[in-house]
Amino acid sequence: MATWMRWLGVEVDEVSTKEKAVSGLGGFVAIGILMLITRDALDLHGASMVIASMGASAVLLFAVPHGQLSQPWPVVAGHVTSALIGVTAAEMIGSIELAAAVAVGAAIGAMHVLKCIHPPGGATALTAVVGGPAVYDLGFQFVVRPVLLNAVAMVMLAVAFNAMFAWRRYPAAANKPSPGSVAGGPSHADVLAALRSIDSFVDITETDLVRLVALLSDPVEEDQVGISAPRPTAR
Repeated sequence: MATWMRWLGVEVDEVSTKEKAVSGLGGFVAIGILMLITRDALDLHGASMVIASMGASAVLLFAVPHGQLSQPWPVVAGHVTSALIGVTAAEMIGSIELAAAVAVGAAIGAMHVLKCIHPPGGATALTAVVGGPAVYDLGFQFVVRPVLLNAVAMVMLAVAFNAMFAWRRYPAAANKPSPGSVAGGPSHADVLAALRSIDSFVDITETDLVRLVALLSDPVEEDQVGISAPRPTAR
């Protein structure tokens, strides 16, 4: 069973029920407020109101707020870059099938180059191609209204919501200490060298990686690095 779980990608889940509830509440509050903002303050309606890929962004920002994919630059730049590529593909390529494939593939490549990988960006690029007349009629305006406005609003909501909970800090840079400040922890150069050797994107911020190294090497340091780790129980 353990082997099958590993192949299926079922990871060890050590997240408390409280944290899971907070994650769900965050998504509920963020999308609800985003809908109200775009309807009342920005006077947007229908397909120009909130792009569906914001639902995927909400999962990352409120369930994985410390993840590298969830940070402000990946969220905003990932969505905007993907939207721009998607609209361009839709305008220049006659075949919708080819345009969709080019949009998503090019968006992934661009997000890699610009260091703003955000999975929902792929959905944004695809929406620009297959979103139908309501999206086509917006043209390149789609990049700004609603994509840019949605992404910026979502980031601001994540900052405000996560600030209410002491163990959740968004963006991740608000977590302390900064990389390299933990005694005996790896330096920034060490982290970069290790990541290059893996040669694959790892969804963890440098700060959290250093924290985990410190905890694994000496659990007593959990107070020093600002983590309230669960204590092992006697059996």
